[in-house]
Amino acid sequence: MNFPKVFIIILNYNGKDFIKKTLASVFRINYPNFEVVFVDNNSVDGSFELIKREFSKITLIKNSENLGFSAGNNIGIEYALERGADYILLLNYDTEVENNFLVSLVEMMEEDKKIGIASPLIFESDGLRIWFSGGKINWLKMKSIQERNTLRENYFGSDYISGCAMLIRAEVFRRIGLFDEKYFLYWEDADFSFRAKKEGYRLAVCLKSRILHLEKSQEKKENKIYWLVLSGLIFFRKNSSLFLRPWIFFYTFLRKLKNKKDLKREKNAIAKAVQKAYHDFKYAK
Repeated sequence: MNFPKVFIIILNYNGKDFIKKTLASVFRINYPNFEVVFVDNNSVDGSFELIKREFSKITLIKNSENLGFSAGNNIGIEYALERGADYILLLNYDTEVENNFLVSLVEMMEEDKKIGIASPLIFESDGLRIWFSGGKINWLKMKSIQERNTLRENYFGSDYISGCAMLIRAEVFRRIGLFDEKYFLYWEDADFSFRAKKEGYRLAVCLKSRILHLEKSQEKKENKIYWLVLSGLIFFRKNSSLFLRPWIFFYTFLRKLKNKKDLKREKNAIAKAVQKAYHDFKYAK
């Protein structure tokens, strides 16, 4: 097989507990033509210094602030595109990859030029339970559904590919642009996938490519809920069809009413985070 140039971009934010294991597994892969770009979102846990000290064969980029997922990855993507990348792999800092995972992904995409974005089959840290085997968008309920099905063949029915691990053909960026930086955290992968599908690209989950997701979230639960709600509202406002927009408006109104009731019953941190997301959405561009 021909081995196109792959840039592996790992965006880090305070990932000291996992990043060494992630990079060690990446440098054991049997794909012969790749470079690693490590983009740090101004971590304060010493993870950037650790990687700078212990891994010499990577490109290091340190941002002066936490730019979020979209803007942080875009810096690495631009770097890779300027240097002739054929493919760009976005990989979470809390993953562990199998030796042949990248060979299998590239092989599948080289055989089918219509595939614009591909994902490995992603398992939870125990290696037994599936964490991601595809994703669906429920437009009526304004939510995404992460599929965890056992696959017997490559899967092409996904509405989106998880940002945990997505191999993207370089030409996709040239046709549809980079990640939308309106999304600070969450839903940016669904937005990018949706745009790629609109341009005629296929999305795929590769059965032979497997990784583990150790899933270490640095966010408190209420902070995670805040970004999930805010980013979800941005996604559906941006991408819903004209036919669906009246329903989206009405359904959002119903959700706001429910949040008000939740706040009256019990003013907990989660309900307050949801309230703040609705408030900030009014001023989101």
